Amino acid sequence: QVQLVESGGGLVQAGGSLRLSCTASGRIFGTYTMAWFRQVPGKEREFVVIISRFAGTTYYLDSVKGRFTIFGDNAKNTLYLQMDSLKPEDTAVYYCAADLKQLPSLASEYAYWGQGTQVTVSS
Repeated sequence: QVQLVESGGGLVQAGGSLRLSCTASGRIFGTYTMAWFRQVPGKEREFVVIISRFAGTTYYLDSVKGRFTIFGDNAKNTLYLQMDSLKPEDTAVYYCAADLKQLPSLASEYAYWGQGTQVTVSS
């Protein structure tokens, strides 16, 4: 079992940047598939990016490719999401998730979640 705590959300103007952090209670890299999801009111939680548990292969939502980057710090058990060129449509609550399955893509397939952090992009 792993506990996840996100931080780094906030209010930013369109075109700006934010870096989200997800700190885990234990080792995550090489153990869990990790992902960032986001959710807006009235919509389902959608994946933003997934990083596979072994090879570290990444899969990005098409609308964030080239703007968002997932990376980690193994020593700190921390996963990051660097978000550049932010758009108003990126406004959402962002969640960090982890699971032992190889490549779960749906939110329902993830066992462990952080509490979420709000990202608001103003136009």
